[in-house]
Amino acid sequence: MNTKTSSTTAATSTAPPTSKRPSAARTRLIDSATRLFYEEGIHAVGVDRIIDEAAVTRATLYKQFGGKENLVLAYLRNEDGMLRAMFADAGAEVTDPAQLVDAVIEGIAADIRLRHTRGCPFINAAAEYPDADGAVRRLIDEHREWFRSTLQAVAEQAGLDEPADVAASLVLLRDAALVGGYLDGEDRVAPAFARTARSVIDAHRRR
Repeated sequence: MNTKTSSTTAATSTAPPTSKRPSAARTRLIDSATRLFYEEGIHAVGVDRIIDEAAVTRATLYKQFGGKENLVLAYLRNEDGMLRAMFADAGAEVTDPAQLVDAVIEGIAADIRLRHTRGCPFINAAAEYPDADGAVRRLIDEHREWFRSTLQAVAEQAGLDEPADVAASLVLLRDAALVGGYLDGEDRVAPAFARTARSVIDAHRRR
């Protein structure tokens, strides 16, 4: 998270920088894949559908990505980057580490309500890629470890007891809320997530 607290900044800046701006065709392919894979499922969407949606040629897709799996990886990296940006936005103006915890909870609740209304894209992708040793699952594991370690850093900076347990609880709550938001409606689930997450934080505040 891009805040004035150094350890959280370090935790959220592990994504490798890009050396140059991506081409317009590459951007359209990633944008189209992101929408279609998330809304309809990765295996349910063929490359022809993505090509049509992005208004590019088949040759362009294979030149940019070499095949569908690399496009899937690009989709998940895009989702990872957007979540990192959400964390950065949530903490950009927060100087009090205790308030940063509240900003994170509010940001996750907003994501459940406004953007990820069909579940977690990483959980959804993991269900379609059961091979734990494959490139897709490795990327999912890396993302989840970043997310967990970032939450732990936020909890540590806020002076909470057992920050690793706090992070584990928040990851679990977010996973459940993203699935529950899709099944039961984000208007019902997002407030329940925020309320339960705050109870976890309160239970770990030092007396």
